[in-house]
Amino acid sequence: MRTESLKTDPAATHFTAASRLTRLFARKPLNFTLRMAPMIDIIFLLLIFFMVCAKWRPPEQFLPLQLPTAGASEIPLVMTEPLCIYITAQDYGCDVQIGQIHSVQIRQGNVEKDLAVLVEQLEDCLAAQHRFASDPIEIICAAEVKWDYFAKIYNVLYGAGLTDITFHLTESP
Repeated sequence: MRTESLKTDPAATHFTAASRLTRLFARKPLNFTLRMAPMIDIIFLLLIFFMVCAKWRPPEQFLPLQLPTAGASEIPLVMTEPLCIYITAQDYGCDVQIGQIHSVQIRQGNVEKDLAVLVEQLEDCLAAQHRFASDPIEIICAAEVKWDYFAKIYNVLYGAGLTDITFHLTESP
């Protein structure tokens, strides 16, 4: 009979529902904690990222700077006249003229020896004209010269340390 009275009594049903909820929460305690290991990993990753991306240079105000004095004389810059090398086609190969003085014949059978003579003549010409390897060189090549000779002459000049080599271009009619 007692069970019947509990079922019909609304206060009794509220008591049983409340007791069930308290038992439910009593079984699973709420432990709210922060997991620190992943957070520390993220902090270290951010620290490494900012260290890698940072620009480690001194501010511009600390860079040494020397300004010229107001009364300093100006040194005019003069462009060096290029040394002209003329290549003309011949029956035996080609003829290479360095400036106005030196001339070398590149023959079909002795290309390597003739190119060695070309380097010697070029060194003599540079020394006689007080030129440096950084001075400009201009190659003026006739249209009839074979590409093989032209390429070998250019490679020898570049291999000799001449880096400012230009080509004289002419328009064909």
